[in-house]
Amino acid sequence: MSATAAELLAVLGELRPEDREGRPRPLALATLVAVRGSSYRRPGARLLVREDCSTAGNLTGGCLDAEIVEAARDVERTGAARIVTFDLTAEEEAVLGWGMGCNGVLDILVEPAESARAAGHVLAEAVSARRRATLLTLVSGTAVGRRWWQVDSEEPTGGADAGPPPSAVRSALAAGRSGLVTLPSAAGEVRAFVEILQPPPRLVVCGAGVDAVPVTRRAAELGWDVVVVDDRRLVLDPDRFPPGTALIVSAAGTARELPVDDNTYVVVMSHNFLRDRDYLGAALRTNARYIGVLGPRLRLQRLLDDLARDGVLPTERDGLRLHGPAGLDLGAQGPDEIALSIVAEVLATSRGRSGQEPVSRPYALDLAAEPAA
Repeated sequence: MSATAAELLAVLGELRPEDREGRPRPLALATLVAVRGSSYRRPGARLLVREDCSTAGNLTGGCLDAEIVEAARDVERTGAARIVTFDLTAEEEAVLGWGMGCNGVLDILVEPAESARAAGHVLAEAVSARRRATLLTLVSGTAVGRRWWQVDSEEPTGGADAGPPPSAVRSALAAGRSGLVTLPSAAGEVRAFVEILQPPPRLVVCGAGVDAVPVTRRAAELGWDVVVVDDRRLVLDPDRFPPGTALIVSAAGTARELPVDDNTYVVVMSHNFLRDRDYLGAALRTNARYIGVLGPRLRLQRLLDDLARDGVLPTERDGLRLHGPAGLDLGAQGPDEIALSIVAEVLATSRGRSGQEPVSRPYALDLAAEPAA
């Protein structure tokens, strides 16, 4: 999904009257459903428009907010959702148009806040409970904005009397792929936007030393679930860690079972060899997507050798998720920079990236070339 779980919860939370805390009434919800070409954000990004024209969320970096607010007023007045398209591909657009220069065509679903409330409540609850949710929204035909949703593998909910047959909806939801799909309906084919919504990453930090604090702080800033495990009660002081951090006292000297689901990332960093061995052994027995171990690679090998003598043998899959030393090679020095490198590596892993290849390379300027006419 394009929107992070933290962004999604912040936007959807305002659709619930009890969560608005005196803020102005939400007017409409705008969702980017398709991009052709380049764009600041990808499909799934959202922008909530309030009645005082203030906004929450982010779709285009603010460049199209005025136009989206105007569309929000229109759909609130008519009560009907609609697709608004912005074509930014013309060469002169960057100068004479919105000034974005993104060279893409954006399709944005703008719907009354009331229409989005039911699905928004279900999705917010699912993400908060660390459950996967899949959302299917019609973006063409006579029922634009109608949607179905599915939490885990439960029966789909929502929809309308007129629309794609239930079998087509189930098939699209079960496919597990985000993007636009074409579905049959009684009135002809319709397009729908399918979105996979995952709970935020859970970061389990094994060891509550001084250098664990900046790791938890950076993870919390991204809206991740943060858990710290240590067998020393004194260092598990809530005042040392960001609000909401779960603190677990392990059994005396050994690692208890770690709170891991399939979107969990473990960092072993207690600085104590025996304690780290226990944490690493516990992590290897889970389905954590990432296991990072602080310290040089030689130390990780010693930990693995010690575990092997106790019959804990890493598999080929373990080799793919083990990272030692933990963190991207940023040349980091000191706890704060090392924390940044670790959280960056976890983020890359959560997005299916290695973090090793640069996003862009230095641009080769031809200083001798004549300016284009």
